[in-house]
Amino acid sequence: MKISMAVTDEAVLRELGSRIARHRIDRGLSQHALASGAGIAKRTLERLESGDQVQLTTLVRVLRVLGLLDMLDLVVPEIQIQPVRLLQEGTRQRRRAPRKASGGGSTGTPSSWKWGDEK
Repeated sequence: MKISMAVTDEAVLRELGSRIARHRIDRGLSQHALASGAGIAKRTLERLESGDQVQLTTLVRVLRVLGLLDMLDLVVPEIQIQPVRLLQEGTRQRRRAPRKASGGGSTGTPSSWKWGDEK
């Protein structure tokens, strides 16, 4: 199954779990051996492989044992700073997203929204 924006979260988790199980089997590892190597309970690995929610550290540990941890760079690539932006900002590293010109967020202007308990 191809993972895309149209797929539900549950379907994505099931697909990831299935892929992890296939990698485990391809490497000739039992669930017990992989779980032991990752320092997690076998039941936790079973939940991961079935698509249930698990902690992110569990996924990282399992990927490390399977030799797939470096593939996370493809999932969340490191941001490459554009040379022009580097010149404009100097050595400062951006900590927040820029405010939008219109829409939500606090801009310091009075709002028409009220709590409802004003008199």
